[in-house]
Amino acid sequence: MRPIALMFAALTILAGAGHAQAQFFDSRGYNGDNHDFFGGGNIYGSGVSPIPRTTVDYPTNYAPGTIVVNTAERRLYLVLPNGQALRYGIGVGRDGFRWSGVHRISAKKEWPSWTPPSDMLRRRPDLPRHMAGGIENPLGARAMYLGSTLYRIHGSNEPETIGQAVSSGCFRMTNEDVKDLYDRVSVGATVVVKN
Repeated sequence: MRPIALMFAALTILAGAGHAQAQFFDSRGYNGDNHDFFGGGNIYGSGVSPIPRTTVDYPTNYAPGTIVVNTAERRLYLVLPNGQALRYGIGVGRDGFRWSGVHRISAKKEWPSWTPPSDMLRRRPDLPRHMAGGIENPLGARAMYLGSTLYRIHGSNEPETIGQAVSSGCFRMTNEDVKDLYDRVSVGATVVVKN
């Protein structure tokens, strides 16, 4: 009887330790020193989008490869052949920062650095003047630059903001989704932004 009781006590302690370790992970699946122990595709804080990427019927006159951003829906569509599109959830500009127009992707960068524009620094003097690319960078894993504007389609390490009006005019995606889009589009692709 005694060995069984000891084994039960040991299992109880191990189960408790496992539970305590599980609670040590933050909401992005990292433990205290920022290593991902869950494996799979969610490294670098990509997180899972609250709005899953999906293929939808999308009859349009836009050519395949065109990106259509619908800020009212908080969705981005990549036009595919045969009247379909890939639909992604996005974060959009908050009130006073929404815009519309047609641009082209003028550059693509992996793990881009970030220099906040002067207007943003006036509003938020606490921001860094420059930030190297990486997991803490607000542009995330990829960025696609829109013409000569200051706006980008970029990743984010805050997946909970997808579907929200939170930015200063850029379009946010999870790192997982922005990597998917980045690999599908080329410099020169048309981007149509609608309110």
